[in-house]
Amino acid sequence: MKILILGAGRVGESVAESLVSEHNDITVVDTDPVRLGDLQDRLDLRGVVGNGIQPSVLREAGIEDTDMLIACAPLDETNLVACKVAHDLFNVPTTIARVRSPEFEDGNPLLGKPGFAVDKVICPEESVTTYIRKLIEYPEALQVLEFAHGLVSLIAVRAVAGGPLVQHSLAEIPKLIPGVEMRIVAIYRRQVGAEGQDRALTELDGATRIEPGDEVFVLAATEDIRTVLGALRKMDRPVRRIMVAGGGKVGLRLARQIHAEYQLKIIEPLRARCEYLATQLPPAVLVLHGDSTDEDLLGDENVHEMDLFIALTSDDEDNIMSCLLAKRMGARRVIGVINRAAYADLVQGTQIDIAIAPSHTVIGELLAYVRRGDVEAVHSLRRGAAEALEAIVRGDAKTCKMANRRVDELPLPKGAQIGAIVRGLHLADGSEAENARPRVIIAHHDTTILPHDHVIIFVPRKRMVREVEKLFQVSATFF
Repeated sequence: MKILILGAGRVGESVAESLVSEHNDITVVDTDPVRLGDLQDRLDLRGVVGNGIQPSVLREAGIEDTDMLIACAPLDETNLVACKVAHDLFNVPTTIARVRSPEFEDGNPLLGKPGFAVDKVICPEESVTTYIRKLIEYPEALQVLEFAHGLVSLIAVRAVAGGPLVQHSLAEIPKLIPGVEMRIVAIYRRQVGAEGQDRALTELDGATRIEPGDEVFVLAATEDIRTVLGALRKMDRPVRRIMVAGGGKVGLRLARQIHAEYQLKIIEPLRARCEYLATQLPPAVLVLHGDSTDEDLLGDENVHEMDLFIALTSDDEDNIMSCLLAKRMGARRVIGVINRAAYADLVQGTQIDIAIAPSHTVIGELLAYVRRGDVEAVHSLRRGAAEALEAIVRGDAKTCKMANRRVDELPLPKGAQIGAIVRGLHLADGSEAENARPRVIIAHHDTTILPHDHVIIFVPRKRMVREVEKLFQVSATFF
């Protein structure tokens, strides 16, 4: 696919890095030649210096035969205008815009073809906020991702000694937790002598045992998630007290969403921003002017009583240091937003419980448009090394390799796992069913996949994605 990316900032860079690795033809437009040069030195892509809303610059970048424009420049207005120009002048099939303003959301009439012609809006700040909210709701999890309109969830959790499933084989799960359907799609385990290295993917069969320290990926109906978490580790007490370092865009978004449910304190170093936060949030939210790396301040504000400390400033070093300090002073759990992926990899799972790289939270939203076949959702896992995707089965046994076949009859790449199927979300004509009562089916070897099923697949390595996509593609005779 030929893709043009407008903007070589943090989001544009991470998007380009992810898409280049899948052998797409990528061109990046930016006004900063130094930034573009650095990007070209690292990645196999083409850079064009210029203003991306100018037709001449877009034409030089090859927009006339581009399949997709991803506009992620710093300013909302730049991205909206670029999408309008790309659609009206060059008939680009798909346009995606990064928009921070909450007034321009998917479904807004202004974003339609007569308006700014934006097919999809992405907002990294909103994506990070949603991601963090799930971690607050399920404090035992490392990651919580939803599929099929929220009916199915994929959770990553660290197994702890004493959990009902720990030290037991996968074949024993139905007896240990009767009445709860779940599918373990991957287990990552640190190899002996490989301290500090990535965890190795363990091949799964009925004899595979779950060991303490394993990072386990489980698919289950969302209503069963708490039961599944309790089976792999001791359940933490619910989160009640939260301290947030940083009252920027993400901090304010998060505070607006959670202030009614939790006791909340926000530490912000800029006095003017503190005054603004105080006007935007109810009096119950305590806004503190200060430095989140100040040990005295954290002590005075009883950080040791916090169930959760979240560092959301724009400075990676401050986020790392404040998390380490809060943890040492007694905060039960700490989460840090770290923009540099390399830093996030270094600190994840140390004294910092969860390190979030914002760029990775939006990659899945974009990949759903890049994937072939009728892909509904994509989530990037383990810093982009693996993926979980949801796709709809179209056609029949003659036109689609997936339709009307048992799971054990499918030519899945080694390690790829069909974890769950959601049936009843779509009608026979492919339209979404109204007042539907869909059914979540945890897949087994003898489960038959039917047309219009939503199938959720875990793919351990990105290079396998193309093979999985082919299973969902329909032949020309279907049309």
